[in-house]
Amino acid sequence: MKLSTILRHMREGAKNIIRNGWMSFASMSSMFISLFILGVFLLLALNVNAMADQIESQVQIRVYLQLNVDQAKVTELQNKIGNITEVSNVRFVSKAEGLEILRESLGKENEDLIEGYENEKNPLPDSFTVEVYDPLTIETAVAQIEAVNKADEALPIAKVKYGQGTVEKLFTITNVVRNVGFVVVIGLGITAMFLISNTIKMTIIARRREIGIMKLVGATNSFIRWPFFIEGALIGIISSVLTTVVILVAYSQFVDFTETDLALMMIKLVTFKEAAGMTALLLIGLGTLLGIWGSTISVRKYLKV
Repeated sequence: MKLSTILRHMREGAKNIIRNGWMSFASMSSMFISLFILGVFLLLALNVNAMADQIESQVQIRVYLQLNVDQAKVTELQNKIGNITEVSNVRFVSKAEGLEILRESLGKENEDLIEGYENEKNPLPDSFTVEVYDPLTIETAVAQIEAVNKADEALPIAKVKYGQGTVEKLFTITNVVRNVGFVVVIGLGITAMFLISNTIKMTIIARRREIGIMKLVGATNSFIRWPFFIEGALIGIISSVLTTVVILVAYSQFVDFTETDLALMMIKLVTFKEAAGMTALLLIGLGTLLGIWGSTISVRKYLKV
Protein backbone atom coordinates (compact mmCIF):
# COMPACT_ATOMS: atom_id res chain seq x y z
CA MET A 1 0.00 0.00 0.00
CA LYS A 2 1.33 3.44 -0.98
CA LEU A 3 2.17 6.02 1.68
CA SER A 4 -0.31 8.47 0.14
CA THR A 5 -3.07 5.86 0.43
CA ILE A 6 -2.19 5.19 4.05
CA LEU A 7 -2.25 8.91 4.84
CA ARG A 8 -5.61 9.19 3.06
CA HIS A 9 -7.07 6.40 5.18
CA MET A 10 -5.77 8.05 8.34
CA ARG A 11 -7.28 11.40 7.36
CA GLU A 12 -10.62 9.78 6.54
CA GLY A 13 -10.62 7.80 9.79
CA ALA A 14 -10.00 10.96 11.81
CA LYS A 15 -12.63 12.93 9.84
CA ASN A 16 -15.20 10.19 10.37
CA ILE A 17 -14.93 10.66 14.15
CA ILE A 18 -15.80 14.35 13.73
CA ARG A 19 -18.48 13.79 11.06
CA ASN A 20 -20.30 11.23 13.19
CA GLY A 21 -20.01 13.25 16.36
CA TRP A 22 -22.78 11.74 18.47
CA MET A 23 -22.11 8.14 17.48
CA SER A 24 -18.39 8.64 18.07
CA PHE A 25 -19.20 10.21 21.44
CA ALA A 26 -21.42 7.23 22.30
CA SER A 27 -18.63 4.79 21.41
CA MET A 28 -16.06 6.72 23.42
CA SER A 29 -18.41 7.08 26.39
CA SER A 30 -19.20 3.37 26.38
CA MET A 31 -15.53 2.50 26.17
CA PHE A 32 -14.60 5.03 28.87
CA ILE A 33 -17.18 3.69 31.34
CA SER A 34 -16.28 0.05 30.67
CA LEU A 35 -12.54 0.62 30.91
CA PHE A 36 -12.97 2.83 33.98
CA ILE A 37 -14.81 0.06 35.87
CA LEU A 38 -12.21 -2.45 34.70
CA GLY A 39 -9.36 -0.15 35.76
CA VAL A 40 -10.82 0.40 39.23
CA PHE A 41 -11.16 -3.34 39.81
CA LEU A 42 -7.66 -3.89 38.40
CA LEU A 43 -6.18 -1.47 40.95
CA LEU A 44 -8.27 -3.12 43.68
CA ALA A 45 -7.00 -6.56 42.64
CA LEU A 46 -3.39 -5.31 42.57
CA ASN A 47 -3.69 -3.93 46.10
CA VAL A 48 -5.47 -7.01 47.47
CA ASN A 49 -2.76 -9.20 45.97
CA ALA A 50 -0.03 -6.95 47.42
CA MET A 51 -1.66 -7.07 50.87
CA ALA A 52 -1.85 -10.86 50.66
CA ASP A 53 1.86 -10.94 49.82
CA GLN A 54 2.61 -8.63 52.77
CA ILE A 55 0.66 -10.86 55.16
CA GLU A 56 2.36 -14.01 53.88
CA SER A 57 5.82 -12.42 54.08
CA GLN A 58 5.26 -11.67 57.77
CA VAL A 59 4.78 -15.35 58.59
CA GLN A 60 7.83 -16.46 60.59
CA ILE A 61 9.02 -19.46 62.56
CA ARG A 62 10.00 -18.95 66.20
CA VAL A 63 12.46 -21.51 67.54
CA TYR A 64 12.69 -21.42 71.37
CA LEU A 65 15.79 -22.92 72.97
CA GLN A 66 16.25 -24.70 76.27
CA LEU A 67 17.39 -22.46 79.14
CA ASN A 68 20.78 -24.17 79.55
CA VAL A 69 22.02 -24.04 75.93
CA ASP A 70 25.59 -22.64 75.72
CA GLN A 71 26.84 -20.18 73.09
CA ALA A 72 28.72 -22.81 71.06
CA LYS A 73 25.58 -24.89 70.68
CA VAL A 74 23.58 -21.76 69.75
CA THR A 75 26.03 -20.98 66.94
CA GLU A 76 25.95 -24.59 65.73
CA LEU A 77 22.14 -24.63 65.66
CA GLN A 78 21.99 -21.31 63.84
CA ASN A 79 24.31 -22.64 61.13
CA LYS A 80 22.35 -25.89 60.72
CA ILE A 81 19.01 -24.10 60.49
CA GLY A 82 20.48 -21.57 58.07
CA ASN A 83 21.61 -24.42 55.79
CA ILE A 84 18.04 -25.68 55.33
CA THR A 85 17.05 -25.13 51.69
CA GLU A 86 13.75 -23.37 52.43
CA VAL A 87 15.25 -20.97 55.00
CA SER A 88 16.21 -17.49 53.82
CA ASN A 89 17.29 -15.91 57.13
CA VAL A 90 17.96 -16.92 60.73
CA ARG A 91 18.22 -14.25 63.42
CA PHE A 92 19.24 -14.93 67.01
CA VAL A 93 17.04 -13.24 69.62
CA SER A 94 18.57 -13.19 73.09
CA LYS A 95 16.40 -13.46 76.18
CA ALA A 96 17.10 -9.77 76.96
CA GLU A 97 15.97 -8.71 73.47
CA GLY A 98 12.94 -10.95 73.78
CA LEU A 99 11.97 -9.16 77.00
CA GLU A 100 12.24 -5.77 75.24
CA ILE A 101 10.04 -7.01 72.41
CA LEU A 102 7.49 -8.23 74.97
CA ARG A 103 7.60 -4.87 76.76
CA GLU A 104 6.92 -2.99 73.51
CA SER A 105 4.02 -5.29 72.60
CA LEU A 106 2.41 -4.80 76.04
CA GLY A 107 2.60 -1.01 75.79
CA LYS A 108 3.45 1.55 78.44
CA GLU A 109 0.21 1.02 80.32
CA ASN A 110 1.13 -2.64 81.02
CA GLU A 111 4.87 -2.30 81.61
CA ASP A 112 4.44 -3.08 85.31
CA LEU A 113 3.47 -6.68 84.41
CA ILE A 114 7.09 -7.52 83.61
CA GLU A 115 8.73 -5.21 86.14
CA GLY A 116 11.57 -6.93 88.03
CA TYR A 117 12.20 -9.68 85.45
CA GLU A 118 15.38 -8.16 84.02
CA ASN A 119 18.84 -9.79 83.94
CA GLU A 120 19.08 -13.09 85.86
CA LYS A 121 15.36 -13.09 86.69
CA ASN A 122 14.42 -13.01 83.02
CA PRO A 123 12.32 -16.19 82.48
CA LEU A 124 12.34 -16.01 78.69
CA PRO A 125 14.54 -18.40 76.67
CA ASP A 126 16.88 -17.47 73.83
CA SER A 127 15.30 -18.03 70.44
CA PHE A 128 15.71 -17.82 66.67
CA THR A 129 13.45 -15.96 64.27
CA VAL A 130 13.44 -17.94 61.03
CA GLU A 131 12.24 -16.64 57.65
CA VAL A 132 11.61 -18.76 54.56
CA TYR A 133 11.83 -17.93 50.86
CA ASP A 134 8.31 -19.15 50.12
CA PRO A 135 5.72 -18.97 52.92
CA LEU A 136 4.00 -22.04 51.48
CA THR A 137 7.07 -24.15 52.39
CA ILE A 138 6.93 -23.17 56.06
CA GLU A 139 5.69 -26.62 57.19
CA THR A 140 8.59 -28.31 55.38
CA ALA A 141 11.06 -25.94 57.06
CA VAL A 142 9.52 -26.61 60.49
CA ALA A 143 9.80 -30.37 59.96
CA GLN A 144 13.50 -30.05 59.09
CA ILE A 145 14.18 -27.82 62.12
CA GLU A 146 12.55 -30.43 64.34
CA ALA A 147 14.69 -33.10 62.65
CA VAL A 148 17.82 -31.09 63.50
CA ASN A 149 16.71 -31.03 67.13
CA LYS A 150 16.01 -34.78 67.26
CA ALA A 151 19.41 -35.52 65.74
CA ASP A 152 21.04 -33.88 68.79
CA GLU A 153 21.01 -36.01 71.98
CA ALA A 154 20.73 -32.88 74.17
CA LEU A 155 17.52 -31.78 72.37
CA PRO A 156 18.52 -28.06 72.58
CA ILE A 157 15.26 -26.82 71.04
CA ALA A 158 12.36 -26.57 73.46
CA LYS A 159 9.62 -25.57 71.04
CA VAL A 160 9.04 -24.59 67.41
CA LYS A 161 6.07 -22.29 66.75
CA TYR A 162 4.73 -20.90 63.50
CA GLY A 163 1.01 -20.46 64.13
CA GLN A 164 0.04 -23.93 63.04
CA GLY A 165 -3.59 -24.00 61.93
CA THR A 166 -3.81 -20.21 61.66
CA VAL A 167 -1.13 -20.07 58.96
CA GLU A 168 -2.88 -22.70 56.84
CA LYS A 169 -6.17 -20.77 57.09
CA LEU A 170 -4.33 -17.56 56.20
CA PHE A 171 -2.87 -19.11 53.05
CA THR A 172 -6.30 -20.44 52.08
CA ILE A 173 -7.89 -17.00 52.52
CA THR A 174 -5.16 -15.18 50.56
CA ASN A 175 -5.42 -17.70 47.71
CA VAL A 176 -9.21 -17.29 47.58
CA VAL A 177 -8.84 -13.49 47.56
CA ARG A 178 -6.31 -13.66 44.70
CA ASN A 179 -8.46 -16.05 42.66
CA VAL A 180 -11.65 -14.03 43.17
CA GLY A 181 -9.86 -10.83 42.17
CA PHE A 182 -8.47 -12.50 39.05
CA VAL A 183 -11.89 -13.88 38.04
CA VAL A 184 -13.59 -10.50 38.59
CA VAL A 185 -11.02 -8.64 36.46
CA ILE A 186 -11.25 -11.22 33.66
CA GLY A 187 -15.05 -11.16 33.80
CA LEU A 188 -15.16 -7.38 33.62
CA GLY A 189 -12.67 -7.45 30.75
CA ILE A 190 -14.89 -9.81 28.74
CA THR A 191 -17.99 -7.74 29.55
CA ALA A 192 -16.20 -4.57 28.45
CA MET A 193 -15.17 -6.26 25.19
CA PHE A 194 -18.75 -7.15 24.23
CA LEU A 195 -20.21 -3.83 25.37
CA ILE A 196 -17.66 -1.78 23.45
CA SER A 197 -17.82 -4.01 20.40
CA ASN A 198 -21.62 -3.77 20.22
CA THR A 199 -21.48 0.02 20.52
CA ILE A 200 -19.02 0.25 17.64
CA LYS A 201 -21.16 -2.15 15.60
CA MET A 202 -24.14 0.15 16.06
CA THR A 203 -22.02 3.07 14.91
CA ILE A 204 -21.09 1.28 11.68
CA ILE A 205 -24.59 -0.09 11.04
CA ALA A 206 -25.90 3.49 11.25
CA ARG A 207 -23.60 4.30 8.30
CA ARG A 208 -24.63 1.36 6.12
CA ARG A 209 -25.92 3.67 3.40
CA GLU A 210 -22.58 5.46 3.19
CA ILE A 211 -20.77 2.15 2.73
CA GLY A 212 -23.30 1.01 0.12
CA ILE A 213 -22.67 4.14 -1.94
CA MET A 214 -18.92 3.53 -1.77
CA LYS A 215 -19.48 0.00 -3.05
CA LEU A 216 -21.61 1.26 -5.94
CA VAL A 217 -18.88 3.60 -7.18
CA GLY A 218 -16.40 0.73 -7.27
CA ALA A 219 -14.57 1.00 -3.95
CA THR A 220 -12.87 -2.24 -2.93
CA ASN A 221 -13.53 -3.95 0.40
CA SER A 222 -10.02 -3.06 1.57
CA PHE A 223 -10.49 0.60 0.62
CA ILE A 224 -13.73 0.72 2.65
CA ARG A 225 -12.40 -1.16 5.66
CA TRP A 226 -9.23 0.83 6.30
CA PRO A 227 -10.87 4.15 7.35
CA PHE A 228 -13.11 2.21 9.74
CA PHE A 229 -10.05 0.36 11.00
CA ILE A 230 -8.28 3.68 11.69
CA GLU A 231 -11.43 5.19 13.18
CA GLY A 232 -11.86 2.28 15.60
CA ALA A 233 -8.20 2.47 16.60
CA LEU A 234 -8.43 6.22 17.25
CA ILE A 235 -11.63 5.84 19.28
CA GLY A 236 -9.95 3.11 21.32
CA ILE A 237 -6.76 5.09 21.89
CA ILE A 238 -8.51 8.36 22.82
CA SER A 239 -10.96 6.64 25.18
CA SER A 240 -8.36 4.43 26.87
CA VAL A 241 -5.81 7.24 27.30
CA LEU A 242 -8.48 9.47 28.86
CA THR A 243 -9.60 6.63 31.13
CA THR A 244 -6.01 5.88 32.17
CA VAL A 245 -5.28 9.52 33.00
CA VAL A 246 -8.46 9.89 35.09
CA ILE A 247 -7.90 6.64 37.00
CA LEU A 248 -4.20 7.22 37.70
CA VAL A 249 -4.69 10.84 38.80
CA ALA A 250 -7.49 9.74 41.14
CA TYR A 251 -5.39 6.84 42.45
CA SER A 252 -2.39 9.11 43.06
CA GLN A 253 -4.58 11.49 45.09
CA PHE A 254 -6.10 8.58 47.00
CA VAL A 255 -2.69 7.15 47.89
CA ASP A 256 -1.42 10.54 49.11
CA PHE A 257 -4.60 11.23 51.08
CA THR A 258 -4.76 7.87 52.88
CA GLU A 259 -1.04 7.13 53.27
CA THR A 260 -0.75 8.24 56.90
CA ASP A 261 -3.99 6.64 58.11
CA LEU A 262 -3.28 3.33 56.38
CA ALA A 263 0.31 3.29 57.67
CA LEU A 264 -1.04 3.44 61.23
CA MET A 265 -3.09 0.31 60.44
CA MET A 266 0.02 -1.37 58.94
CA ILE A 267 -1.55 -1.32 55.46
CA LYS A 268 0.63 -0.40 52.49
CA LEU A 269 -0.96 0.32 49.13
CA VAL A 270 0.73 -0.37 45.81
CA THR A 271 2.68 2.78 44.94
CA PHE A 272 1.65 5.01 42.04
CA LYS A 273 4.76 4.03 40.06
CA GLU A 274 4.07 0.32 40.54
CA ALA A 275 0.43 0.65 39.51
CA ALA A 276 0.85 3.14 36.65
CA GLY A 277 2.80 0.93 34.25
CA MET A 278 0.56 -2.13 34.40
CA THR A 279 -2.68 -0.10 34.45
CA ALA A 280 -1.68 2.09 31.49
CA LEU A 281 -0.40 -0.87 29.47
CA LEU A 282 -3.54 -2.93 30.03
CA LEU A 283 -6.13 -0.19 29.52
CA ILE A 284 -4.53 1.50 26.51
CA GLY A 285 -3.63 -1.81 24.88
CA LEU A 286 -7.08 -3.28 25.50
CA GLY A 287 -8.88 -0.11 24.41
CA THR A 288 -6.92 0.08 21.15
CA LEU A 289 -7.44 -3.61 20.36
CA LEU A 290 -11.15 -3.40 21.15
CA GLY A 291 -11.59 -0.37 18.90
CA ILE A 292 -9.84 -2.09 16.00
CA TRP A 293 -11.54 -5.44 16.63
CA GLY A 294 -15.02 -3.93 16.93
CA SER A 295 -14.69 -1.96 13.72
CA THR A 296 -13.12 -4.76 11.70
CA ILE A 297 -15.59 -7.47 12.77
CA SER A 298 -18.57 -5.17 12.33
CA VAL A 299 -17.67 -4.16 8.78
CA ARG A 300 -16.86 -7.71 7.68
CA LYS A 301 -19.58 -9.70 9.42
CA TYR A 302 -22.53 -7.39 9.87
CA LEU A 303 -22.34 -5.17 6.76
CA LYS A 304 -21.19 -7.91 4.37
CA VAL A 305 -18.70 -5.74 2.52
